[in-house]
Amino acid sequence: MASASDVNLNRLGVFVAVVEAGSLTAAADRLGIAKTMVSTHMQRLEAEVGASLLVRTTRRVSVTEAGRSFYEASRQILNVADEALLALEGGGTLRGTLRVATPVDYGAIVVAPVLVALRQQHPELHIELMSSDRLVNLVAEGVDVAIRIGRLADSSHHAVKIGSFTRWLVASPDFIAKWGMPSTLAAVTALPFVGNAVLPKPLVLLLESKGGRKQTARFGTGFLADTATGCRAATLAGGGVAALTNFSVAEDVEAGRLVRLLPDWAAPAAGIHALFPSARYPAPKVRVFVDALKAHVGSAHA
Repeated sequence: MASASDVNLNRLGVFVAVVEAGSLTAAADRLGIAKTMVSTHMQRLEAEVGASLLVRTTRRVSVTEAGRSFYEASRQILNVADEALLALEGGGTLRGTLRVATPVDYGAIVVAPVLVALRQQHPELHIELMSSDRLVNLVAEGVDVAIRIGRLADSSHHAVKIGSFTRWLVASPDFIAKWGMPSTLAAVTALPFVGNAVLPKPLVLLLESKGGRKQTARFGTGFLADTATGCRAATLAGGGVAALTNFSVAEDVEAGRLVRLLPDWAAPAAGIHALFPSARYPAPKVRVFVDALKAHVGSAHA
């Protein structure tokens, strides 16, 4: 059985880079070393631990079951080392690259300003913001933190609640002038609707009144877009009624660009979470970012 003294611990960082980058070439580019050196490190690491960690193909590498467990352990070891170095510096400057995946609208409205402020505080920290309304694979795509809106699927990843959101029924003033102001849910569901195509049921919405009464609204086929940003743009242009997140349209409603319909009704509140690979010691850059995001969201609702 191999022991820590049998393993060159410098190879752990190379191994983690290979798993997260998905290929030897991409890992070499990330680390700034030759691909042949990455390959040599992986061959020697497998010999040192006495197990096959990677399955190599001509274009990509995949991780064996043993490799997956070893990756999680290696990441924890590197995080602990980062934490120790940061402590020696007295909580000094963060370094490296922080990759954050977010939904398009929440990333632009909430996350991007937090990341800019974090970079100003830690100029040696490089930021990569990945905005998409699809679910990313944290390990396969090398993501440090993913922001998830709504219900979380079962996962081995660690989740921290950042805040909550709801959805409001809204429409543009021009649309209301043309179709009239609806006064009942039945009247709203009879109007053209702008739906988000990435949702499991884009034309069905559960609503809750201020008194706690719940009702399911079913809309007819209207305008579908595959991003929340596209839905908002279509709604602003008068494309129909939409159920949009309060964080994305609150300023539009306040400015009169959109009108909130049936303000006594909204979708039940749901959570916004930061998701990151499970580890006993999250990387300092992850912990600092999550704390900054929570503080920003908390101050916005204070």
